[in-house]
Amino acid sequence: GFSCDKCDFETNLCRALHDFNLQPGWIRRNGQSGIGPPYSDHSGNESTYFLSLSPEMQSSSATLRTNVFLPTDEERVCQIRFHYWVSQMSGTLMVGLQKHSEDTVTSIWQVSRELQSQWKVNTITINSTKKFEV
Repeated sequence: GFSCDKCDFETNLCRALHDFNLQPGWIRRNGQSGIGPPYSDHSGNESTYFLSLSPEMQSSSATLRTNVFLPTDEERVCQIRFHYWVSQMSGTLMVGLQKHSEDTVTSIWQVSRELQSQWKVNTITINSTKKFEV
């Protein structure tokens, strides 16, 4: 069957991300938090929540890991659509794929230091014959 999980961080939990409260380096905030840009979410709303790197994390990396997805085939395709904000200051945002038969995380998309500080949207299609996490 087709299932679509929408993740908006309005409640503290997002079913697609596991151990959400245990991910070091990420904070759940909105545009009114006083931390700095972005001052709204991708739709221009100042009070809705998004995830942001904690200000203390500037020189290191932080990971968000999804739950396990089932293998893809002709009937079952995996598409992940997400909104992101990367500024000139913020380093690299990477999406990695880890298949359950492999130890390594393979980079399947990344973006570095963007000149325009604005929300953008991206959709990634994933094919995997094994169970996987992103």
